[in-house]
Amino acid sequence: MNVQNLRDNCPKLISYMETNGYSKTYVDRFKREIKKIISADSNEWSCYTDVYLEYTKTSQSPDYLRDKRTIIGAIEQFDVHGRYPDGRRRHELFERGSYPLLSSEFKFVIDLYCEVEKKRGKKKFTTVYTESHNASTFFLSLQQKGINCLGKTTEEAVLSIFMSPDETLLRSCSYKKNIAAVLKACIPYHPETCPRILAFLPALRETRKNIQYLTSKEIQKVKGVLTDGENLLTLRDKAIGMLALYTGLRGCDIAGLTLYAIDWDKDLFFIRQQKTKIPLELPLTAVVGNAIYDYLTSERPHTESRYIFVSQLKPYERLKNRSIGNVAGRIMKAAGIRQSKGDRKVFHIFRHHFATELLGNGVPQPVISRALGHTSPDSLESYLKADFPHLKECAISIEHFPVPKEVFFHE
Repeated sequence: MNVQNLRDNCPKLISYMETNGYSKTYVDRFKREIKKIISADSNEWSCYTDVYLEYTKTSQSPDYLRDKRTIIGAIEQFDVHGRYPDGRRRHELFERGSYPLLSSEFKFVIDLYCEVEKKRGKKKFTTVYTESHNASTFFLSLQQKGINCLGKTTEEAVLSIFMSPDETLLRSCSYKKNIAAVLKACIPYHPETCPRILAFLPALRETRKNIQYLTSKEIQKVKGVLTDGENLLTLRDKAIGMLALYTGLRGCDIAGLTLYAIDWDKDLFFIRQQKTKIPLELPLTAVVGNAIYDYLTSERPHTESRYIFVSQLKPYERLKNRSIGNVAGRIMKAAGIRQSKGDRKVFHIFRHHFATELLGNGVPQPVISRALGHTSPDSLESYLKADFPHLKECAISIEHFPVPKEVFFHE
């Protein structure tokens, strides 16, 4: 590992941190780490990953190792890419997660899976990422038990990752399914070991949480604050709220809307969904169009940014996805709803309302899926559980099953 560049330029990094308000304690930790790196035998480490792995041999404390990843990652960013700390986020050390710590064979399996799915082109990037990430943590758990290849994997080791000795469930069914997806994709290349490990995976029952939904009273309150000129909501927040409520757009897609996306003459707007990368065309209704127009003409600051929704303070940058989530919280606070601990306050609950409203009004499911930008019809299943008008039609009468009077409680 060549540390000459770090040795020559580390004073610039320290000077930058001292003049930009970093605490003396924090700067001293950087100094100690840099000194350790540049004074080590050049053959001791081949990259910054090896520097971090050295600490994993002496400590298992998550907080301690997280701190080391942050500092070593920042030094790596400076040394390799010339990037200084920005004071706002943790610095990335190599690739995050379990993958960098895997043996060469386990890494090969993950790489093979990603390559297979890339060629197939049927799964979303986020799905491939989640499945490969879960498989990486699974393989890392095997490594920690002394197993560093597929051939040595035992049923006992696999089951211990999912179940504790007292048979308490440690991992979810979705975690198991993601691992299975990786192993199945690699069967043609490992026809003996992958099917064997698949057989070791435990049979787990899939459970789903009930999704919180907006009641009719809550919807009326939300609509009230979005159209009321007396509350403290800005025109920007109202326009964002209208988009979420009446189009079901994801927050990230609202944040990514540009001035070029709207065709005012045809009352349409076009986006390329950030989650699926698939184009989506939606009607621009009067209530949504008017809200956006009011914001653009009366409140939006003068800026060269082509994004519709920008920050209210200079340099007037596009709103981040996190900021969109904060808008949802402000709308619900203004409406006086969902203020208890555990209440769902993100914009996805508006998307859920949009879907269930269409379902309740008899709109065909394929039409709803297209409006929501779903790539799979199965994605609509979670919304069906809140389609109460049609669920009631499926209810079975209990008149033929007498219930004793004592079952009912009377005050």
